[in-house]
Amino acid sequence: MLWLLFAFLSAFFDSLKDTFSKKSMQNVNEYISAWSLRVFSSLFLLPFIFFTKIPSLNKTFFLTLFASSFLNLGASIFYMKGLKYSDLSITTPMLTFSPLLLLMTSYLFLGEVPKLLGIAGVVLIFIGSYALNLKETSNGFLGPFKALLKEKGPRYMLCVAVIWSIAANFDKIGVLSSSPLVWSFSVNFFSTLAFFPIVFFHSKKNLKTFKDNIARLAPIGFSLALAVLFQMYAFQIALVAYVISVKRLSVVMGVLWGYLIFKEKNIKQRLVGVLIMLVGVILIALS
Repeated sequence: MLWLLFAFLSAFFDSLKDTFSKKSMQNVNEYISAWSLRVFSSLFLLPFIFFTKIPSLNKTFFLTLFASSFLNLGASIFYMKGLKYSDLSITTPMLTFSPLLLLMTSYLFLGEVPKLLGIAGVVLIFIGSYALNLKETSNGFLGPFKALLKEKGPRYMLCVAVIWSIAANFDKIGVLSSSPLVWSFSVNFFSTLAFFPIVFFHSKKNLKTFKDNIARLAPIGFSLALAVLFQMYAFQIALVAYVISVKRLSVVMGVLWGYLIFKEKNIKQRLVGVLIMLVGVILIALS
């Protein structure tokens, strides 16, 4: 199953992107960091465009490109804010909710229907999110969920999960109306142009930090480019919910990076919740 390999590679590079992003925000604000994602991702993919055959692009491609880019602009800002305000190991697990939401949105947009095994995976994802903050059980059964929502980081990441559960469907439409490479470059390049006025408005006094921190920011974009590219290749073969579910393996990788690099605490407690959620994700992928 080639799509599993592509989805796993997408997860790996996505976890590296999270780690580089968290590290970069020690020096730049979230707007410049989010914009850098698209800038360097576009630069990384650009040379490959010259060596690939560009298919005929129709109206569907351009309408989908506009929709996906607009959604990803909002997701990028929320994403960086999430990483800025909370630990990596408690923010990135919230992204595991996107496969749950995709079970509904993929049916609405693409007519992709989940199976019984996928429903079992959904239940485990909720159980895992509960286990993520077991120390909060003294505040009642809903304590862990309240703790997640009180944290700025997880709240922002929940918004990202909702947006991505919609945008992923547009990405598949875009890939099917062009190619993985053309779509990956197009959506990143268009987002770069559209995002610049926002970055200039919020960070015009800090634009110099972009130049001063290129060495820190470039790896974020390169990691994103590879994560997106492998994801789009997987979209060509498998259902959207399956691909995104397997891609959420990046959650476990992100928790480990958070512990090893940023010395984040409560790793054992959080890892239990993440692993339970991961089992649910795998069940969805296999359904």
